[in-house]
Amino acid sequence: MPAAAKRDSFSSDFSPSKRRFAEFMLMATTFIWGGTFVVVKVGLESASPLFFAAVRFLAASVILTVIFFKKVQTIDSSALQKGVVLGILLCLGFAAQTIGLKFTSASKSGFITGMMVVFTPIMQFVIERQFPKLGNILGVGLVTIGLYVLTSPSGSEFNLGDGLTLVCAILFAVYIVYLDVVSKETNVFHLTYLQIVTTGVVSFVLAALFERIEFSPSNSLFFALGYLTLLATMLTTYVQTRFQRDTTPTRAAVIFSLEPLVAGILAYLFLNEIIGSLGILGGGIILAGILISELSDYIPLLNRGILRNREDGSKSSVP
Repeated sequence: MPAAAKRDSFSSDFSPSKRRFAEFMLMATTFIWGGTFVVVKVGLESASPLFFAAVRFLAASVILTVIFFKKVQTIDSSALQKGVVLGILLCLGFAAQTIGLKFTSASKSGFITGMMVVFTPIMQFVIERQFPKLGNILGVGLVTIGLYVLTSPSGSEFNLGDGLTLVCAILFAVYIVYLDVVSKETNVFHLTYLQIVTTGVVSFVLAALFERIEFSPSNSLFFALGYLTLLATMLTTYVQTRFQRDTTPTRAAVIFSLEPLVAGILAYLFLNEIIGSLGILGGGIILAGILISELSDYIPLLNRGILRNREDGSKSSVP
């Protein structure tokens, strides 16, 4: 494992001001992502899922290539390998999410995608052997309860779309942890560019192989593609790649769990999807979990680590 990945990513290794700014940027990214559920739902009325995703990412690829052609020429083999792996994870996650939106509601998709906050600490333990603090675990637990409450009020049965979205949440959790490992040792632009290009190319191949391609030009479709290409692809991929390395994967995942709240509110405002009183309660529980995780460094009891690796690889309790 690279040296950068060996640090205890739940410890206070980050400058407080640097971490706060990074988390503010990730929060802004989350609000943009929250809008994608409504936008994609609208776009899918005029295009098939995989081809829709392919156009989104390939358009971003072309724009980035034209603007930053000289930087693109400096990509080396190491960045290429890491960027392609990230791109494949991102592509599979977006494919599962986009296809899932054909069978489930925008608000429910947002809530289930938010389950990545549960899977991220698990994947971080598996991949990086990192252990969380009490505050992180409590925050994740509350977010899990909140997401469950948010998902259950509709009374709809678990369907194919929900299952695909759950797969998306797991893939995004793996993506977040792997990004934590490689973003500290690779050029940010190179990783951003390669992720976007890979996602676009793989999506196009999958669409050609497995999908009956549909694409009916309309104002709503072009608005959706513009929002997704410029804001939810180019901007947010760069921001996440640049700033997630200044916080921990679990803290990032807890911030990202705001996404279903934003998605639910926008789905109610623009698609008339009803959240219900229990949905509001679930949102409050999610916010409580986020605050506890975010403030854990300043609360002595919650700042305690559960386990950490000694130099010899053994585990010990942290007082």
